Amino acid sequence: MKLSKEKLSNLTDDLVEWIKDMMENSGGQKAIIGISGGKDSSVVAGLCVRALGKENVLGVLMPHGLQYDISYSYEICEHLDIEYKEVPITNMMNSFFEELETIKGEFIEDISKQTKLNLPPRIRMTLLYAISQSIEESRVINTSNLSEDWVGYATIYGDTTGAFSPLAMLTTDEVVQVGRYIGIPEKFIVKVPEDGLTKKTDEDILGFTYETLNKYIREGKAPNEEIKNKIDKMHKISRFKFNTIPMFDSKLPVKIKEIGNLYTT
Repeated sequence: MKLSKEKLSNLTDDLVEWIKDMMENSGGQKAIIGISGGKDSSVVAGLCVRALGKENVLGVLMPHGLQYDISYSYEICEHLDIEYKEVPITNMMNSFFEELETIKGEFIEDISKQTKLNLPPRIRMTLLYAISQSIEESRVINTSNLSEDWVGYATIYGDTTGAFSPLAMLTTDEVVQVGRYIGIPEKFIVKVPEDGLTKKTDEDILGFTYETLNKYIREGKAPNEEIKNKIDKMHKISRFKFNTIPMFDSKLPVKIKEIGNLYTT
């Protein structure tokens, strides 16, 4: 959706205030952000700098093997003047696969393609939380956007995770607009999204463009029935990734006050 200048200004101001509130309500002060060099992590980092100050935003670069575009991650951190560290995950990945190899043929038939694709984001999130819990009053910030989440293009317990998610209600084109508004250089926000694992673009994997998806989300219009059905199906089968873990209702009483109505209905 094309946002007017006034709408974009108000939206950005609201986002910054929301980040401040969410951080304060969670008892945090510092933001821990996985930096890929793409638009989502760049824009989230830029918003957090506005909300919390650059001294309270820490970037973590987590390459696996040879990452040809790692320079983008360094450059956005330097542009925002935030502290950052590179922590490669290759050795962690190898350790997991070595252990999985020991149970092949006994407990599992083989290491599946999905395991290989989803393990890196889960390791990265585990690493971010390990770092966060070693830095007092820090919180891991989610960098997902609405477009990807809508069709489940995310790894549960990986990039679906975080203390809060500033971009979760913004489509990819809206993230770009916010990025431009807060001064993120064009090279970071128009960089063609890739999954970093298969070397394919996001749109190659999805089978439709973000422009098509975003128009469908915001206007309810799909180019044809086939694409509409595909998006609808991907949305339906991926909702479990974003729901709170289901809990059996024992029907037994809870007599003390709780916060969030999690245990009482």
